[in-house]
Formats: sequence, structure tokens, C-alpha cells
Amino acid sequence: MKSGIEEKCKEILDNELSVTDISYVPDIEDKSLTFGNTGLRFEATTLFIDMRGSTKTLNKHNRRTVAKIHKAYFHVVVTVVKSLGGEVRSFNGDGMLAFFQGTTKTTLTNAVKAAMKIKFLLTQDESKVKGALEKYSPINFGIGIDDGKIICSKVGISGSNNRDLVWIGNAVNKSVKIGDTRESPKQIGISSIVYNNLLDEARYHTYKDSYGIERKIDMWTAESIMYNDQYETYYTTSYYWTVS
Repeated sequence: MKSGIEEKCKEILDNELSVTDISYVPDIEDKSLTFGNTGLRFEATTLFIDMRGSTKTLNKHNRRTVAKIHKAYFHVVVTVVKSLGGEVRSFNGDGMLAFFQGTTKTTLTNAVKAAMKIKFLLTQDESKVKGALEKYSPINFGIGIDDGKIICSKVGISGSNNRDLVWIGNAVNKSVKIGDTRESPKQIGISSIVYNNLLDEARYHTYKDSYGIERKIDMWTAESIMYNDQYETYYTTSYYWTVS
């Protein structure tokens, strides 16, 4: 085993990674991904969501109840993400990564709309999901969103239960970093590149004042975060997007 591991690691590290540009979000069955030095690169807006306090929830409820809470939470996120053209590709404990492939303001805005719809379903009284969850425990979560190029590569060894995909890029790392800072009532945070490219529908709240004049309010507030050893501006919101 020792010599086999040493030879494989040397093979991986001594050779270049062959990267192919694609225009879709790959999955574990993609035949272009092998255990050799291959990777697929695509551009997407990355949404990271993490549910907090799972240990506390586990201590409060039995395991069957905790499993039901997780199933409901995951169902909300996956359904909303897919309804707006995104793909969930990584379930890691209480966290998920979703990718909205593309380079347009529409795909980027869809990721933000997904986050705002998830917030509505999990936190607002008008949502029956919130009421059903609160019979057990309210969901505490944070969401981070960034945009950029991502390399996907297959890791592990052959066999259906010994492999996974790794997602590499600042869009992934920064979305996780931002999401980790978020808490109620501002559960959603987005990078400056996402904010600067949002369509107006996801950037401004439009209303009519007492004189009937249409007004716009920026829904996002600038904050700072330490990333890559320097402070960067990012944006947070307490707004949500109603799901009817």
C-alpha cells in the first residue's frame, strides 16, 4: 500500500493538470473527469448555505427528528435553486454549494433571488415551512455568494462510495467565507462583483411614496471582510423574495 500511494502521489504532483473549459456544471458521472490529472473549468455564481447549531439541535431532539429537519431544509434549498437554473453539487454536513453557470447578469441575479427566496421560506411567517420547522427548531443559517471561474476535479479512488468532486476557486472560497459571517436578520451576503452586476430587481426595493411617486431603496448595505489577508467590501441584506 505504501509504495502504491507514493507512486500515485508522485504521478499526480509531477504532471500538469489537464483542464478543459466547459459551459455546464459537471457532476460525478461526467466521463470527462477521471482519477488522472484532469479537471473541468466553468464560470458560475456560487451560492453557499450553511445551517448553524446542528449540535444543539441534536442534543434537543432525537436523531429521527433531526433527520426530518435536515430533509426539509435540504428540500427547500435544492428546489429553489433548481427553479432558477442552478445546480446543487455538494452536500457537506449542514452546508451546500450551488452553482449558477453562466456569465450574464441574469444568471448572477438568479443566484441572489434564490437566496432571498430561501430566506422567505425558512424565516417568514407567511411561509408554512417556517411554521412546520418551528414545531421542532427554527433554522439558523448563513448564505454567501460570489462569482468567478471554478475548476472541478474528481478525487478519491474508483468505486461508487470512494469518490467525490472537489471545487476549486475564489468564487467557492469567498462564498463560504461570506456565508460564515452571516446571521439573522441579515442572513445573506454577496461579494462586490455580484453586487455591482445585479439587475435592478434584486438590487433595489421599489415602492410609491405618499404622493404616488415611485422611489427606489438599495436593499444592500456595504460591510467589510478579511479575505486573502486584506479587507474587501461585501454587501448584506435583510430583505427576502416572496414565494407565492
